[in-house]
Amino acid sequence: MIKVLIQIPCFNEERSLPVALAALPRSLPGVDVVEWLVVDDGSTDRTMEVARAHGVDHVVRLPHNQGLARAFMAGLEACLQRGADIIVNTDADNQYRAEDIPALIQPILEGSAQMVVGARPIEAIEHFSGLKKRLQRLGSWAVRLASGTDVPDAPSGFRAISREAAMRINVFGDYTYTLETIIQAGRKGIPVTWVPVRTNPDLRPSRLVKSIRNYVLRSMATILLIFMTYRPVQFFALAGALPFSGGLLLGVRWLVLFFADGERAHVPSLVLASVLLLIGVQLWALGLLAHLFATNRKLLEDIQLRDRRAQAAKPSRITDLAA
Repeated sequence: MIKVLIQIPCFNEERSLPVALAALPRSLPGVDVVEWLVVDDGSTDRTMEVARAHGVDHVVRLPHNQGLARAFMAGLEACLQRGADIIVNTDADNQYRAEDIPALIQPILEGSAQMVVGARPIEAIEHFSGLKKRLQRLGSWAVRLASGTDVPDAPSGFRAISREAAMRINVFGDYTYTLETIIQAGRKGIPVTWVPVRTNPDLRPSRLVKSIRNYVLRSMATILLIFMTYRPVQFFALAGALPFSGGLLLGVRWLVLFFADGERAHVPSLVLASVLLLIGVQLWALGLLAHLFATNRKLLEDIQLRDRRAQAAKPSRITDLAA
């Protein structure tokens, strides 16, 4: 028996949630059971009561608002505990067309992927400004570079995740899960693909993107953090090479000047060259330490994975790709 759980992270969504729930399916091709789960992220309105009144099967209530990333992870944990074979994540503002859920889960049912991201037609979305569209393309390119995947719409929250992939995912940031989970999946070798999806008219302004500047800065910080976490040697090797190269060039310049003009010591150039060389070596040393920490983290994640598998409600009926 294949079970799909559709999860919706919510924060004060009593107005838009009924619209989103009305469109959700109760049956899907190739699936035996479809259930709905709402994560109430410390809402102060009637979100939980509205969810219950509209037939939601499971409601997970967080004691206070913890942000979208924490709500997403709470939903994954709850879905795993309730025996989900596939977890579909969508938004409470009805941004995504629920009619596209069959296409979203199909690669997982076929065994060709463990995570599927719904790629929106960004250029056709009218309420996206030109600047936001360009930033979406830039952010998705950066995620593709960092993750080794080909997902064209990395910020999309409309995605399907197999039970095996859900057990291997961890979200470290508090801001959003969208970029982090794709990069993490790519670095862990979790097969990721995408399918085109449609969107609905905008019901309300985005709460995540309070300003373009804030969104860009926090997204860049997320990408750098995950790259440092999963590719520490490469990251610090590049970071250290920049000052070391500058110091090396200044050192060569100092030698040339010193032998050409022996009367002047050119101390400032020598000091700056030494500082840059030292910074480069220290960054490389940090890379080695980060690599050791990453090895320890992998061991801890293996322990966590075994624990999650032990706590799972039932064995999955879906043949996942090899990890």
